[in-house]
Amino acid sequence: MKKYLLATMALFTFSYAENAEDLKKELEKQREIIIKLQERLNQLEQQQEVLNQTKEKLQNLQTESSIDKILSNPFSQAKFAPDISLITDFSYVNRSLTDDTYKSVQIPGFNHGFFHDGESPLNAERGFNFNYSEMYISSSVDPYFDLVGVFHLGKDSFEIEEGYFQTRDLPYNLKLKGGKFYSEFGRLNKQHHHVWNFADAPLIYRAIFGEHNLNETGIQLSWLAPTPFYLLTGFEVFQGDNENNFNRNGFIVNTKKDGSGDNIKISDTKKPNLFTFFIKPSFDIGNTSILTGVSYARGKTRINHLEDDNPHALSGDTKIYGFELTARHTLDSYRYLLLQSEYIYRKFDGTRFGYNNSGNLQTPRLEKKQAGFYVEGIYKFAQRWRAGLRYDLINKNDLFVNGRNRNLPDNMYKYSAMIDFLPSEFSRIRLQYNYDKSLFTGNLERKPNHEIILQFNLAIGAHGAHGF
Repeated sequence: MKKYLLATMALFTFSYAENAEDLKKELEKQREIIIKLQERLNQLEQQQEVLNQTKEKLQNLQTESSIDKILSNPFSQAKFAPDISLITDFSYVNRSLTDDTYKSVQIPGFNHGFFHDGESPLNAERGFNFNYSEMYISSSVDPYFDLVGVFHLGKDSFEIEEGYFQTRDLPYNLKLKGGKFYSEFGRLNKQHHHVWNFADAPLIYRAIFGEHNLNETGIQLSWLAPTPFYLLTGFEVFQGDNENNFNRNGFIVNTKKDGSGDNIKISDTKKPNLFTFFIKPSFDIGNTSILTGVSYARGKTRINHLEDDNPHALSGDTKIYGFELTARHTLDSYRYLLLQSEYIYRKFDGTRFGYNNSGNLQTPRLEKKQAGFYVEGIYKFAQRWRAGLRYDLINKNDLFVNGRNRNLPDNMYKYSAMIDFLPSEFSRIRLQYNYDKSLFTGNLERKPNHEIILQFNLAIGAHGAHGF
């Protein structure tokens, strides 16, 4: 028995030793295979790195070659492919004032009517109005400049509404803009009509700046501060052509209304004549974005109405202050609440040239202190629908002639309500109602105006994105 057991153990030991030797050889073979695979993998990685470097060099060569071709060939087709768009505004208007009455009323102390000097405001007549077509063209000139042109096409007119260049990459977050453009003064001033939340401008804008807002020729230097929140500040230097406030052209006035007296010459202003400053911070609180700002404009004033039925003229200085606040609360990807408001204050100090009942020239000292505001709320309650309300008020209208207050109306207000439908980002259909108690005749008789506007605004082509 012992012999049998010893023989069995010897056989098992021999078999185990033989299997262990085979297993050792197999592991050695596997190790050699792994080493070869690792070497092959390293080779492939090196080859891939070489391929990536070669590809990058080829791309750089192609880019440099394309840029060289564009810059070396002034007639390259790539340089003649700007963004081009056409925007058209059409409306139907029903108002309680007749067209003749609407053309004769004015906002006392501020303007001589919306149709003064041949001007034609938006939605001018009862019935159908083709307000304008706006052609927008923009492109990069080269790595240093962009060029923008906005052309206003009316039924009987062609106007360069804006035409300006702006730099692309100045150091220290600076940007230079030059040409003819809308001033950065305030919130609404720089926006084109098709961006407005209502079919017409707020009352205080129409009263102080007129139908075309503050659109001037000059330069703007702005600086985006490197702060943790948005902070834009800058200044502008303009020629000063806004006829409601500045105007740089002098005039000649005779001491007698019939022209039989001596002439007095009021010289042109120094050019440039208008200077503005603005600072606009913006920040977010949760889902609410807030933009606020302060603006200031100052210039010499030359206003010549000597050819009117009631001939008069102004010479002096004008200062305008603006305060703005916009808050937008996002509810979801489509819905939001928007609150927008501005307060504008104007001060004029100078001389009025006019004639008394005897036809003799009078030159009293004239001082104006005028102010007003608007506040509007917009609710975008669906992907394609918005609704809004706006309240306008001119609450200060002090005119002092030789220190005596003329006691002009100062409670001029307007209510507006609108709802608009946006079939797409390129079209808008808006229905708006206005109740306006800011209009008076020449003898200060108030003319309340009920107004309904159905507006169609459509666009085709590529148009630059509008800012918040």
